[in-house]
Amino acid sequence: MSNLSPSPSPRYRIGYALSPKKEQTFITSSLITHANQQGVDLIRIDPSKPLTQQGPFDCIVHKLYKPDWIHQLHQLSLHHPNVVVVDPPEAIERLHNRVSMLEVVTQLRNETFWVPNQKVVYDPEILRGADAIRELGLRLPVIAKQVSADGGARSHEMCLVLNLNGLSKLETPIVVQEFVNHGGVVFKVYVVGDHVKCVKRRSLPDVPEEKLNDNTAEGLLSFSQISNSARNEEEEEDWCSGSGAEKAETPPFELVVELARGLREAMGLQLFNFDLIRDGKDGNGRYLVIDINYFPGYAKMPSYESVLVDFFRHVVDERRNKTSGLEEEHQEVRGGG
Repeated sequence: MSNLSPSPSPRYRIGYALSPKKEQTFITSSLITHANQQGVDLIRIDPSKPLTQQGPFDCIVHKLYKPDWIHQLHQLSLHHPNVVVVDPPEAIERLHNRVSMLEVVTQLRNETFWVPNQKVVYDPEILRGADAIRELGLRLPVIAKQVSADGGARSHEMCLVLNLNGLSKLETPIVVQEFVNHGGVVFKVYVVGDHVKCVKRRSLPDVPEEKLNDNTAEGLLSFSQISNSARNEEEEEDWCSGSGAEKAETPPFELVVELARGLREAMGLQLFNFDLIRDGKDGNGRYLVIDINYFPGYAKMPSYESVLVDFFRHVVDERRNKTSGLEEEHQEVRGGG
């Protein structure tokens, strides 16, 4: 019998396969301590060794995308269906493309939540003409994002485009998304199975109309020049508890939960977050989903230790109960002859 089969012990053996950077930020001492107290063992998986030589595991969580690793997970699911894999690689793949990631939002047909207008541009000449923005069917300002969102170094590169001069400097392929003034506040919604948590964070400031009319200006600002990436956690916490956050109207929680549930079911994912902004010009409280990320930085979520540990126990218990039920059915069939 392979080492991968779930352990018969009452403890929960959760294997994790993460990049060194992700492991450092996610597998914290506080998470390990809380997990141990709740009967959960967090076991590091060495991706350079065959999965068959490691384990046993009740559940595997991962954020690795190399073909060999994905092949191993597929083999695991085929030969050891009792091991829970969070999440299926083919479901995660959808979020690696900034075009397909937001299509799921529009497919939900929710009247409260929308996505910004955006276009993917492959031909650089489309960005060079005097009528470029009109031909794209968009309005300035726009945000330029890499098409790929696979976690690579370039996938995080973004910039704010204020005029045609800035638009002409973009390299293709590129996703060009309308920037919507939203009061400088983004709502980050963390999803862990059935658990949903919405937190406020600082975002890009609103762009005044006068900045859009000067085509002699550079017109292209990288997010590192204008974002909050340089702010430390203490400054962010001060802002979140101060007047800046108080001015931002949090979306109704029941609507956020409804959207999170819809996304979870449509994407087939358990671990993700999405960014919401409120359209500053829409008096009806229109919210827009601008980004979806797989397996985000959960350590930034309040009480993440208990949320994740409860989730691990739940998915394993669910699988154990399902397996037990099937075994009882088989026994009844055999006994009934």
